[in-house]
Amino acid sequence: LTQNQNAVAAIEEIVNMHLMRGQIGKPGAGVCPVRGHSNVQGDRTMGIWERPRKDFLDSLGKEFNFEPPRHHGYDVVESIKAMHVGKGKVFIALGGNFLSATPDTNYTAEALRQCRITVHVSTKMNRSHLIAGDVALILPCLGRTEIDVQATGEQFVSTENSMGVVQSSRGVLQPASPHLRSEPAIVAGLAKATLGNKSTVDWDGLIADYDRIRDQIERVIPGFKDYNVRVREGGGFYLPNMAREGKFTTATGKANFTVHAIPDRQLEPGQFVMMSIRSHDQFNTTIYGLDDRYRGIHNERRVVMLNPEDMRKANLVKGQVVDLTSHFEGEERVAKHFIVVPYEIPRRCAATYYPETNVLVPIGSVAQKSNTPASKFVVISIKPSARATANKNYE
Repeated sequence: LTQNQNAVAAIEEIVNMHLMRGQIGKPGAGVCPVRGHSNVQGDRTMGIWERPRKDFLDSLGKEFNFEPPRHHGYDVVESIKAMHVGKGKVFIALGGNFLSATPDTNYTAEALRQCRITVHVSTKMNRSHLIAGDVALILPCLGRTEIDVQATGEQFVSTENSMGVVQSSRGVLQPASPHLRSEPAIVAGLAKATLGNKSTVDWDGLIADYDRIRDQIERVIPGFKDYNVRVREGGGFYLPNMAREGKFTTATGKANFTVHAIPDRQLEPGQFVMMSIRSHDQFNTTIYGLDDRYRGIHNERRVVMLNPEDMRKANLVKGQVVDLTSHFEGEERVAKHFIVVPYEIPRRCAATYYPETNVLVPIGSVAQKSNTPASKFVVISIKPSARATANKNYE
């Protein structure tokens, strides 16, 4: 739903349907507004957003005795474009595999190479570490499954799941190395080294006892009253959800319907709408194996799934090796050597695995309003590859 040009409109239409049926705020019903997973949900709650609200900035400035920047920053797509033209010179990644997770792989790689310095705080190596700026740093850190011991003893962090529940998370494994620092310790260390006497924050004290960090979160972020008490309770605690409580911050004080025109997208002859998907043996950009039990595909990932009728019309056969070309505003991007797989998919549609086909996703093709890359709506054409032989182990 979220990775196409009409993503916001589509979601708002789903909300319209729920409003008409009286499903918002009713127990066991309603929509599930997932902002992300792997604690991306919690990131936004903590204010990690390029366009923070004034009330958040006011609270943050008051708590930490400084004046936060008021101008908006860059989202992911805007950041890539800024680095590409030299406006963004320092890239710091707190985890993740930025290059492989983002659209337009070659363009993004060029952008990262324009930086003066690229820094990755990571639990393991990945492709992004190989595409660097003039200076590159890799700062290895503890994983969330590892025991985190600081000056006052063993620590724990908290996470927010997709249902808006905040709960504690404590590592149980011995660290891979005694030299590993925790992510909070690395961030605090960077801040202390950078700001020095300009900051009144006791960075060492915060890292010595994570309860102190949670105390400050409680004073800045609404919904975290008695944070350190409630996070220790079994099952954690729910964050406020105004829609669940029947409260709507609109001019009318009620939920509002939205109206959208139905888009009319036409394909040229021989074109398909490609969506990138994940396999069973995959978590985000981490690929654990070459099998996809969900779809009956084994020993291969460079595949393109097509409707059998489309295959016949295009004179393509199962196992044939093809090249994919994306088309966007006169631009073409090519990904070579994909194996054709017949699959039950709508006509004129195609499915490929992510991140192998991120090279085909144009940096300029995004959802209106949200600016999310349109990875589920990439217009492509298909032609036989010059390399005619496929992976012999493919099933």
